[in-house]
Amino acid sequence: MAENNEFIREVNEDYRRDQVANIWRRYSGVIIALAILVVAGVGGWRYWQSAQRSAAEAASEQFDRANRLARDGKAQEADKIFDDLEAQGPAGYRLLARIRAATEAGKADPAKGAAEFDRIAADSAVGEGLRDLARLRAALLRIDMPDPAPALASLQSLAAGSPFRHTAREMLGLSALRRGQYEEAGRWFDQLNADPETPQGLRQRIEVYVALVAGGPVTVTEAKAEPAAPLPPTR
Repeated sequence: MAENNEFIREVNEDYRRDQVANIWRRYSGVIIALAILVVAGVGGWRYWQSAQRSAAEAASEQFDRANRLARDGKAQEADKIFDDLEAQGPAGYRLLARIRAATEAGKADPAKGAAEFDRIAADSAVGEGLRDLARLRAALLRIDMPDPAPALASLQSLAAGSPFRHTAREMLGLSALRRGQYEEAGRWFDQLNADPETPQGLRQRIEVYVALVAGGPVTVTEAKAEPAAPLPPTR
């Protein structure tokens, strides 16, 4: 019985070797081509990774240099580097350059800066979190304009549940407080108090805001003029 089993095993091994040989004769060209493609693909992927890393390092150095120039008051030189990054840099640094350009524009002209942030917020290629940040920055630039309605609407949208809801609610509460709408301001501050994720530093500010709401509007009464003192008698 053992001899029969050994014979059957040898027959099976010979059959498998013949099958492998037949497959190799029929498909050796395809197998070799696939192997070459795999090797070339791995090499190309590593080259691409290396090129991306080098581009990111170069962009990082340019971005840091532009920031130093801006701090030193060399705005034109800094702007040229930021413009180059926005046009040709890696995706992340293009976005950083756009945000920086919008920020600088907002310092000189809030309406122009807000419009720049609007363009970032409308760009579907930008991540949702950064688009929300752009909406917040645009609203903060518009909130003190003669017509704050667009800013308030944007802040209310962000206050509904975005990662920037705490800042949005704080700004909405302060805006209502400035307009003398104490009940509305109190509602926004109550939402911040009820949110377990509200940062501790903001909770400390809320205590001051709530005290202002509780105090209500300050009524200033005109002081009555006191009668003039009599002149001293003359000698």
